[in-house]
Amino acid sequence: MKKVWITALAKDEEKIGKLMASMKQYGLSADGHFWVDDLQHMAWQQPAEELLKTDTALWIIVGTQENLQTPSVSFGLSLLAMRVLAAKGQAFPVIFAPLEDVSGKLDLPTLLNGAEVIALSNTSLGVKAVSLANTPLKKIEKGYNLNVHGLPGIGLWFEAGPSSAFEWQGAMFGVHGGEIDFHGVGPASGVPERATLEYAQKGLKVQLGEDEFIAWAVQNRLPPGTSYYVRVQGMPDRLLFGPYASAEEAEVHVVKLI
Repeated sequence: MKKVWITALAKDEEKIGKLMASMKQYGLSADGHFWVDDLQHMAWQQPAEELLKTDTALWIIVGTQENLQTPSVSFGLSLLAMRVLAAKGQAFPVIFAPLEDVSGKLDLPTLLNGAEVIALSNTSLGVKAVSLANTPLKKIEKGYNLNVHGLPGIGLWFEAGPSSAFEWQGAMFGVHGGEIDFHGVGPASGVPERATLEYAQKGLKVQLGEDEFIAWAVQNRLPPGTSYYVRVQGMPDRLLFGPYASAEEAEVHVVKLI
């Protein structure tokens, strides 16, 4: 039986209980958790194990616009989404179910932009959930990999590198609203204990529109299966990353976390 994992940003036990019961009526197993807003102890990682299980076929996030506008909640939710999408692929289905009627487009973080927005009260929610949970995942080629690793006592690490179809000649990673204090290069999917860095650079200022990102960079060759890792302090609202380029114009990717 396909499983739905429900993340409740607002603690409304009655409504969440009804949602779980309705999922079971549609032939889907349902489980979930109430969101814990605790970045210091990396509480956003707690539901990752369940979301990454092979039988979890859909993620439903229930909340309000106010929840999304709380920086710490948006940041933690983005980190969890980054972890899940890195493992399951960009096409993994997500539904954002607002507790209230929503007029206009919700301001979702970049990694949740692909979520279907269906109000919790909408009678079509169950039908849509069944459809998404049973639709085979398509592979979406982004040209890069992006992941996050929360290591208690060691820190928050972001990982960026080329996808299986590309190779990077060096890498750059910048933050807006946070600070990088360590970096390394190594095999994908795990922060390396040691790394040899080639022509490492720190404190680069990258101007993108009106925003200035502070970036670190290396010129190591990054073949597929290799990543650039940076440890970040604070709560950056946006990330900037891509292959290293010495020219003023470079191809970069920007991800909004808050």
